[in-house]
Amino acid sequence: MISYTIYKNEASAEWVTFVHGAGGSSSIWFKQIRDFQKHFNVLLLDLRGHGNSNEQIKTAFKQKYTFKSIANDVIEVIDHLQIERSHFVGISLGSIVIRQLAEMYPTRVKSMILGGAILKMNFRSQILMRLGNTFKYVLPYLVLYKFFAFVIMPKKNHKNARLLFINEAKKLYQKEFIKWFKLTAEINPVLRWFRQVELDIPTLYVMGEEDYMFLPSVRQVVANHAKTAELFVIQNCGHVVNVEQPLIFNEKVIGYLKARS
Repeated sequence: MISYTIYKNEASAEWVTFVHGAGGSSSIWFKQIRDFQKHFNVLLLDLRGHGNSNEQIKTAFKQKYTFKSIANDVIEVIDHLQIERSHFVGISLGSIVIRQLAEMYPTRVKSMILGGAILKMNFRSQILMRLGNTFKYVLPYLVLYKFFAFVIMPKKNHKNARLLFINEAKKLYQKEFIKWFKLTAEINPVLRWFRQVELDIPTLYVMGEEDYMFLPSVRQVVANHAKTAELFVIQNCGHVVNVEQPLIFNEKVIGYLKARS
C-alpha cells in the first residue's frame, strides 16, 4: 500500500484527500494542513515511487504504470481507512489521477478540486513530452525535470514552487521517473475523454492566471461543463496554486467544500 498520513478532526465526519503531482510528494500540501484540519479530516497520500512510498514499493510495482492503476492505489488506502466518500484536492498530474478515480468510482467522490489542472497538452507541452521521450534514457532525469519545471513555471514569482518540486523530484529514482514519464503516452486519449464527458460531481478548477500552458483549455471545458464545473483564477500566480498563493487557495477551496459538506 502507498504511504499516507491522516490528520483527524474529531468534530467532523468529512474527509478531504490530497493528491500531489508527478515528482512531488505529500509535503507540497504543508501550507494547507492546518487550515483544512480546522474543518475536515485530512488524508495526505504519497503516490507510488514518491515521498515515503519510495523505498517501500521500489520493487512492488514491476508492471507498467497506468492512470487506472494509480487511481486504484488511492482507493486501496481509502478502503483500508473505511472512508466511504471523500472530497479530493489535486494539483497538476494529481488532477488527472482524481478525474480517473472519479470515472471509475463516482460514488466515492463527493467533490473534486483540481488545481493547476491538466486537461489538454498544448503544442508547447507536446513538444516537451517528445523531447522527454527522446532523452529519457540518455539524460539524468533531474536535468529533464528542471527543464520542464522552468518551462511550466518560468517567472520569478514561481521560483518557490519550482524549487519545491525540484527538491522533491531529487528523491525519485531514475527508473521511477521513466515509468511515470511513460504515462504521457496515454495522456492524450485520457484527456480527450475527460474534456468530452461531464461527470455529475461538483468540480472546482483553481488555476493561476499565469498558467499559460493549461489555463486556456480549462476555461473551455468549464464553459462546456457548466452544470457541474466552476473556475476560480488566482491573479499573479502560476501553475502550483496551492504553494504560490496558499491563503487565497485555502480560503476559496474550504468555502467551496463547506458549502458541499
